Amino acid sequence: MYDMKNMAKLGQLGKNAGNDIWKKFGALSEAVMADGGIPVKYKELIAVAVALTTQCSYCLEIHKGKARQAGASDEELAQTVFIAAMLRAGGAITHGSHLIDD
Repeated sequence: MYDMKNMAKLGQLGKNAGNDIWKKFGALSEAVMADGGIPVKYKELIAVAVALTTQCSYCLEIHKGKARQAGASDEELAQTVFIAAMLRAGGAITHGSHLIDD
């Protein structure tokens, strides 16, 4: 199912949605990911971590490339993987507390 060629269909999806939703989403994305209080490289590493936790192959491909363009190293990407893994594991462990009867 995953194929980067599907990204070419997003314009049609946006057109079908109407109301310039796709353009507005693009504007939001550009504004959020612009350099600011958090440098672009860190924003892209955050996006990679989120993509890993949501398991979005498209986001991984896109934000890995943008992180690289922003200067992210192999070490930074590798550490991002383990941050995401720790958060997923931590979520499972903390949700385990719901299994304990009071």
